[in-house]
Amino acid sequence: MKSETRPGPNRFWPAGLAVVALLALALSAPASAASASKRPPPNPLYWGAQIGTQFTGEQAPWDMGAVGAFEGLTQKPPSLISFSSPLAECEGDVCVLNSFPTTPLENARQHGSIPFFSWNSASGDGAVQPAFRLARIIDGTYDAHIRAFAEKSDEWGHPYFLRFNWEMNGFWFPWSEGVNGNKSGEFVAAWRHVHDIFVASGATNATWVWCPNIDFTRNLVPLKGLYPGKDYVDWTCLDGFNWGKTANSVGWQNFNQVFHSTYKRVLKIAPEKPMVLAEVASDDRGGSKAAWIHNLLRIVPSKYRHVRGLIWYEEKDQGMHWPIESSPAATKAFAKGIARRVYLPNQFSELTALGPIHPLPW
Repeated sequence: MKSETRPGPNRFWPAGLAVVALLALALSAPASAASASKRPPPNPLYWGAQIGTQFTGEQAPWDMGAVGAFEGLTQKPPSLISFSSPLAECEGDVCVLNSFPTTPLENARQHGSIPFFSWNSASGDGAVQPAFRLARIIDGTYDAHIRAFAEKSDEWGHPYFLRFNWEMNGFWFPWSEGVNGNKSGEFVAAWRHVHDIFVASGATNATWVWCPNIDFTRNLVPLKGLYPGKDYVDWTCLDGFNWGKTANSVGWQNFNQVFHSTYKRVLKIAPEKPMVLAEVASDDRGGSKAAWIHNLLRIVPSKYRHVRGLIWYEEKDQGMHWPIESSPAATKAFAKGIARRVYLPNQFSELTALGPIHPLPW
């Protein structure tokens, strides 16, 4: 069994966190009672990044030096550190199942950040992976491994976000319906099957995040039939990017143009759930990336009220200019925006695992 490979009841808050959250609300509150009645204060958010290899040659949180380099740009340590791993690593027909990633999870926690772990039922890249069809998850093929994974989660015992089989409404991953031999209804069945194994194993420290992609074509798989149900989801989520004026782009889009439509659809499906933007970034070709970042960090806490967490996609990927260091202006805009008290830093090492992670106080 390969170990920790890289990717191919209510929450009780420590007293200090409660004070910080209340202070954040107080400092961001409108000056008068009249204005407060018209415009509620911004919501405090968890924030963080998925940090790639560009700083040290290794990804965070396996290498916490990458986190330190990112913090050198942001001038503020993140409350979330995001990373991912597949169910297995395969070379030809030989697959090795990956064990629970205790080391990177603990690295993030020791830093005071909440781990945001993306786990998928596949191996490597490509949408056609017959060994990892949803039917193989549902029929129990991987039950023993999933159970061992869940037991290790319970043994570790600290809270973390678990984003399972994300962007399922697309066509680029092998767990999406309509590709890889997957049939309608199998995504929900597979999700519930894995979730139930975790619950039976006592692994209640995982906060389950259901994360579709923004519907950039208005023609992806409808979201409603992919939602596992309120008893199986703790947070909803969205991934979305401004691809700028690049080959595969619809053109420069501001934050609202990227997210607003799908955000509204998710709210209709799960209005009671908090939301996190698990992958968000902008390219710098075709417009001002600095202005895009300024707009993102300004409007999310006040206009997108269900969004209670935000993760910048700090990766060099597909030839795109996602990292904030793509220009000095973008770096400065991000540091200035994230400096607002509404974005909480790394003060969560003592977060108690007593059920799903809650958003910071409303």
